[in-house]
Amino acid sequence: MTVYKGYMKIIKQNKGMILLYLIIFFGITAIFQAAAKKENYSSYQAESVKIALVDADGGPMAEGLKNYLENFHEVTMMEDTPEVLQENLFYRNVEYIIRIPEDFFERCVVNDEKVPVTKVPGSYTSFYVDQQMNSFIHNVRTYYAAGFSEEEAAAAGSEYKPARVTMENLSGTAGKMPDYGFYFRYIPYMFMGSLCYVMGNVLSAFRRGDLQKRMRASAISGRRQNLEGLLASATVGAGLWIVTIVAAMALYRGAFIRSSGFIYYLLNALMMLLVALALSYLIGIVAKNTNMLNGIVNVLSLGMSFLCGVFVPLGYMNPSVRKVAMFLPVYWYEKANDLLTGFGSITGTVRVEVLQCIGIQFVFTAALVCVTMALAKKKQSL
Repeated sequence: MTVYKGYMKIIKQNKGMILLYLIIFFGITAIFQAAAKKENYSSYQAESVKIALVDADGGPMAEGLKNYLENFHEVTMMEDTPEVLQENLFYRNVEYIIRIPEDFFERCVVNDEKVPVTKVPGSYTSFYVDQQMNSFIHNVRTYYAAGFSEEEAAAAGSEYKPARVTMENLSGTAGKMPDYGFYFRYIPYMFMGSLCYVMGNVLSAFRRGDLQKRMRASAISGRRQNLEGLLASATVGAGLWIVTIVAAMALYRGAFIRSSGFIYYLLNALMMLLVALALSYLIGIVAKNTNMLNGIVNVLSLGMSFLCGVFVPLGYMNPSVRKVAMFLPVYWYEKANDLLTGFGSITGTVRVEVLQCIGIQFVFTAALVCVTMALAKKKQSL
């Protein structure tokens, strides 16, 4: 086991890099989980706006608009005094000023004139009020065209009946991603960064100087050397996979272990590990020195992490970017992870899709191994 011991000795010299990537991995996971728990959705909820209403009309249509807006906002009647209005707007006592002109019905409903308004500059809530006021005028215009009188149209347009929405939990997750979903999302970056760097360094060390020639001339056959090298890689990979899974079990305990996708999470992570190992061998053969190795590892690990949904969820990506990412193995890992986190029960078509994603990763692994073997054989013949 001389070759195996040599591999393991070099790997021990690079254990600091593995620890560094583990620390980065756990740090990123903790940060994003904390951010997700603190996330609130107030930007997507109806918000009350302080509105000042200046009524120069006094008719039923102006009263109808006031009643309609009071269903959503805090409406205050004010006199048309520019100094007072400007002062209230400056101190944010009001955020939106509506000036209802004389003959409001004829001018703004029948003749479609714009209602004079003053807004806080850069306030997104003003667009919300604009939409509601336009909706009121449009509804009143529709009622009037249908034969309603001005008073009847104003009364009908100001009616507000809140919709009742019932959320159906079809996926079994209640629309929430489990905490361990974030954990497994960032695994590819850790696997690729640590394994590609460490195993690339090992392979590069065995190819430096005359060491490769001396190994060929040794009593240990080339087949035995390759087998011991693969055993060393499997040892490192298995150790990293076990640490990752044990950490997940310790952090998330029963919630993770009892989940319907528990076995599939393990298989998906294992297949990603094999992809990273195959990629590390390919990089180790291609890289001629440490600087070249660092450059390749950084480009591949960060590039695939950004393109394939590790750092940016796949759902947020442009369709063109996703089409490109489909030619990379990490995309299929993340797609499987999204399916596992998106459904509380992994059965039927969901299970088939997850297994397909895992199978595609296996195909990528086999393709990387074939390319690596071809390059290694070519380099030995040179």
